[in-house]
Amino acid sequence: MAKYNITEKKEKEAAYRSLVSPKLMDELKERILEIILIQKKYKDKTYSAKKLAEELGTNTRYISAVVNVRFHMNYTSFVNKYRIDEAMTLLVDKRYQDLNMEDISNMVGFSNRQSFYASFYKINGITPREYKMKHLAQHPSMKEKKSAKKAKQTQA
Repeated sequence: MAKYNITEKKEKEAAYRSLVSPKLMDELKERILEIILIQKKYKDKTYSAKKLAEELGTNTRYISAVVNVRFHMNYTSFVNKYRIDEAMTLLVDKRYQDLNMEDISNMVGFSNRQSFYASFYKINGITPREYKMKHLAQHPSMKEKKSAKKAKQTQA
């Protein structure tokens, strides 16, 4: 019986993904990237697959099929990937050094710090704080560089 269920699930999955023609998949893929990445909708905590589907004049099953087939992940992982990419940039940007993890999490579109940490760790294998510390250890902060420059000028 369990074997039958497994087979049935695989067949459903295949049928579900073949609902969308390769041509339509390519079109939807480009439009999804335009909205999520270029328009930065990934930063909007309330922007769901349902809203994306409405904006594209399609349904969430098509959105799911395209994201699964073209990006090899589910919708949430897809959106979180862009959030984490931006968070990684912010974490090591000297202009944002005074922000705490909650601030960074909010800026990139996470509803809470826990989901930010979980996604960050899932993608990078380290926490956001560890990532920031590791970067600072490899690239001493601008403040230290300025002090070193000042010290050289004083010696000259």
